[in-house]
Order: sequence, then C-alpha cells, then structure tokens
Amino acid sequence: MAQQHLDPTAGPVAGDALAAYLRAQATEFLRALRQHRETGGVAGGGSPARAQSSVGENGSKEAVDAARALRRSARRISGTLHTFRPLLDEGWSEAMRPELAWLSGTLAREHAYGSRQERLLAALHRLSGSAAFPSQASSEVRQEKGQLTVGAAKAGALLERQLTLARTRAHSAALQALGSSRFHAVADNVAVLASEVPLTPAATTATTAGTVGTASAAGTASAGLKSLAAAAEDRLRDAVTGLPLVSAGHPYNSEALVHGLSADTAPQPQDAPWHQVRLLLRLHRYAREVLFGDEVLLDVRLLNAGQALDRHRDAAEAAAAAASAARTPRIAPATAYALGVLHADQRHEVEAARFTFQRAWMRETVGTP
Repeated sequence: MAQQHLDPTAGPVAGDALAAYLRAQATEFLRALRQHRETGGVAGGGSPARAQSSVGENGSKEAVDAARALRRSARRISGTLHTFRPLLDEGWSEAMRPELAWLSGTLAREHAYGSRQERLLAALHRLSGSAAFPSQASSEVRQEKGQLTVGAAKAGALLERQLTLARTRAHSAALQALGSSRFHAVADNVAVLASEVPLTPAATTATTAGTVGTASAAGTASAGLKSLAAAAEDRLRDAVTGLPLVSAGHPYNSEALVHGLSADTAPQPQDAPWHQVRLLLRLHRYAREVLFGDEVLLDVRLLNAGQALDRHRDAAEAAAAAASAARTPRIAPATAYALGVLHADQRHEVEAARFTFQRAWMRETVGTP
C-alpha cells in the first residue's frame, strides 16, 4: 500500500490536527442539521406530520442529502473518537461515541431498507426475465424457469410489503429520534465540539510547545498521532489475515445456503468477520483523513476493497431478507421457491464480493507517490 509520511518537525502536531478534523466534521454535522430543518425535519421544531409530508417515504433530494451528511459526519466523529481516544478527554469521548452510533444507525435504517427492496426486486426481475432459453435447453430447465416466473410476482409483492413496512417504521423512528431530547443533547455536544475540542493535557501541552517552535515536542505529538493511526491499520491487517482469502469467491457455499433457509433466524456466522473488516477499514480511512487532511491521496486499493465490502454487506442483508420472507406462514410453494432462488442468488453475490475484496486487497496500489 502506498503510504504518506509526515515530517515530525513540520506541519500541525497531534492536538492541532486532531482538533481541526473534529471541528470540521462537527461543522459539517451542524450544516447538515440546518439543511434538514429547512426541509421540514422535526429537529427544527416542525411537526411530525409536516415532516412526513415534506420528506415523504422517498424523501426530497435535499432531505436525503441532509440525512446522508448527518450520518457521514456522525460516523467520522465517532470513529475518530475511538481511534484517537488517548488524546481526548476519556469521560467526554466515551459518552459521545455511543450516542453518535445510535444516531447514525437510526438514520441509516430507512435508506438501508429502501436499497434492499430495490436490490431484491431487481434481482427477481433478472432471475425471472422473459429472455428465451436456447432451443437446445432441456425441458427440466424450461419447467424450472416457468416455476420461478410464476412465483416471482408473488415473492416480489411479499418482499415489497415487508420492506415498505420496515422502511416506513424506520422513517418514523428517524423522525422521532431527530425530535427527541436525546438527539438535542447530541447536537448540543457537537455544537460545542465545533469550537472546543476536549484534548488531554498531554496533547494540549504538546500543541502549545509546538506553537512556540519546540520541534522535539511537536515531533513527539505528531508521532503519537501517527502511532494511533498505525495501530488502527494494524488492527485492520490482523482482521484481514483472519479471513479465508484463499477460498474467497467460491461460487457455491452450501453451508451458507443451508443456514439461510433453515429455521435458524440468527445472522449467518460466516459474515461477521467480513463485517468487522468493513468497520476496521472505515476506521483506517478516517485515521488517514486526520493525518493528511485535504492532502490525503486516493488509495485505489482501499477504495476498491471498501466498495467490495459494501456490496458484501448489502448482498448478505438482502439474502437474509429473502430467507425471512420465505419463512412467512402459508405462502404458496411457487412463492417459497422463488424466494429460495433469490436467497441463493444473493449468497452468490456475497461470494463474488469476497472474491473482489480478495483481488483488491492482494493487489499493489497504483497511485501517485
């Protein structure tokens, strides 16, 4: 991986760089909150009915952009507080992180359900399309295609009902959250963060020393910042080492397929380590942003790996939704069959995403030094 290096005797030291990044993210959070209020969000004092009518199930582009920006800044603040917690007031940061995670998670659910619905309906359409089979296709294949087509319409309607209901509930929960006293407390803390970052005495002392030209103190502070970022990268590398990269991308994973359509509703255990790597990769990216600010170079390797893990997460959750729908009591056999095929299709997408990640991670980064 191409690396960027800081000169310990040049540039901002730990307290300065960390405080500047957190202030910038807090400012972005407040800007997104103001935009959300202007589009009718309840956080600005509007009524839930007005917010429901102005944002709606699909949401205006401005409201969607505002919610996305809120999630983005909340994740970055929370991740930065986690990675660089030794440089921040422990009591304050440990109280802030779970609140920011609650907020970003609550705001993400509506978008997730909408995207999942689009993904599954598009897959159903693809799997049951009207494209003719070659003339030499066997009668068994033709019969299978016809059975899938018959059940796909009902399977799609069932998924649409379930996911629309889930999305509507998530939308209401987000509106309630943004109008709650809990959210206002988070917003107040972020507003304070935009002007004052609670650094530890060590970080503050190092920053003060750096401002008066003490190169050794500045170097120590900068090295501390880089060591914490390096620790985040080490955690990522260790987690990736634990993944079955050699076997990643196998086209058929019978264990995952059987588990998904069984009576066991627990999450697929194979997916958890990959989801953890996705989280650690995100923390590594945020740490690089703190270190290099606006000068951070685009790392194609990290970008491609992150996109693969996003697809992995989306496909895994879509497969789980298809399996859950297949457990609906008293559905027609053709509907259950279509949902089973859909589940298998999404589990194949999971395997493909793992293979893509493996290719991206093992490849050398190509970029400007």
